[in-house]
Amino acid sequence: MNCGEGIDTRQVDELFINLDPIQAGGRLTTDAMKAVLAYGDGYSVCDNCVKPFRLDHISKPPLADFHRDLADFLQMDVARLVPGARRGFQAVAGALVSPGDPVLLTAYSHYTEFLSVEQSRGIPFEIPADELHIITPDAAAARIEEVIRTTGKTPSLMFVEQVDYQYGNLHPVAKIAKVAHQYDIPVLCNGAYTVGIMEVNGKELGADFLTGSGHKSMAAPAPSGVLATTDEWADKVFRTTGIKGDLTGRTFGIKEVEMMGCTLMGVTSVGMMASFPHVKKRVKEFDRQLQHVNTIVDALLSIDGTKIQSEYPRKHTLTRMNTIDSFDKVAKTHKKRGFFLTSALRERGITGILAGSTRVWKFNSYGVSKEQADHVARSFIEIAEAEGLTITG
Repeated sequence: MNCGEGIDTRQVDELFINLDPIQAGGRLTTDAMKAVLAYGDGYSVCDNCVKPFRLDHISKPPLADFHRDLADFLQMDVARLVPGARRGFQAVAGALVSPGDPVLLTAYSHYTEFLSVEQSRGIPFEIPADELHIITPDAAAARIEEVIRTTGKTPSLMFVEQVDYQYGNLHPVAKIAKVAHQYDIPVLCNGAYTVGIMEVNGKELGADFLTGSGHKSMAAPAPSGVLATTDEWADKVFRTTGIKGDLTGRTFGIKEVEMMGCTLMGVTSVGMMASFPHVKKRVKEFDRQLQHVNTIVDALLSIDGTKIQSEYPRKHTLTRMNTIDSFDKVAKTHKKRGFFLTSALRERGITGILAGSTRVWKFNSYGVSKEQADHVARSFIEIAEAEGLTITG
C-alpha cells in the first residue's frame, strides 16, 4: 500500500512502540486525523473568513475561540498560532532585537533560537550549564553582569528552555526569569518539549513570551505551534501593519507584521484544535508518564556499565543515556556492530532510537502505557543478557 507514486504508507506507530525523541508528543489523535482528511485542502479554514480577514477572528471553524482558549491554557494573556515554536522565536526576536544588541541564550538553546538572533543581527551570549546539565539563576546573573560589563549594553532578550532538547532536563525558569527581570530583560521561555505534555503556567514561570510546538508536543500536524505573551508585550510582538502602497494607496487592515498576516490556514490549525481537548486532559496525567520512563531507566541502569546523563529520577520523558561501557562494548565485536541494539529492539517491536547508536543516545517514552513501558524495560535487559552483559539490579 502506498500514498501515491513512490510514497510508501507510514505505519511506524501502528506497528511499533516508537521511542523517537522528537516524535512522541506529536502523534495525532483520532480527531486530528479526521481533521487532516476534512481540512487537507490549502485554504480550507477560509470558507467563512469575513472582515477583519484574520485567522484569530474566524468563528467557523472556531479558531477565534481556540486562540483565546490557548492563552487561558497557558495562563498568558494573548496567543497566536505559528508554524512551529521556531516561528515564535523569529517573531519575538524580530520585534525586540536590533542590530548589535546582545541577546542571552543558553548552552542548550535550539539552533533556531540562534538563527532568530542572527536574522535580527543580534549578538548571542550563552549562559553555561552546571555539572548536572542545569541552567541556574546564578549562572544567568553572572552572564548578564559579564555581558553588560563587556558590551556596555543590557541584553534586549533572554531565551531559556523549560526542558532542553539535549538532556531533557527541567530548568528553573521562574528563578532565572526573576534574575532577568531585575535587569529589565524580557524572557522567552521555550516550551517546545513541555507545552502539551505537562501543565505549564506562563505567568508562574515569569515568562514574557512562551512558545510551544504543536507537531512536537501537542498532537498536531506539522508545522504548527503557539506563541503566547502578556498584555504588556502583545502590542509590540503582535503589532498591526501601517504600511501603504505609494502608487495604489493600498493598506492591509489589521494584519500582524511579525506573523506575516495569517499563519496556519488549513489542516495544521484545525488538526491542532481537534487534538486540544485531549491535550488538556493528558497534561494532567503527566506523573503517570514519569513513572513509565523511570521504569525504563531503572532497567537500563541495572545493566552494568550503563549511565544516565539526564537528571535522575526523571522529571521529563526525554532522556539521554550513556552505554559506552555496556552496549558499545558489545558493538565492538558484534557482527552487526553498533546496529545490533536497534536491530534487537526492532525484533521486539520497538523503534525510534537512532540506528547504530550504542554510545550516547536519547529516547522519549511519552505516551507509552504501563504494559509497553514494562515491555521496553524487559527488552533492554533481555538484550543485555543475551550479549553477556551483567545485570546488577
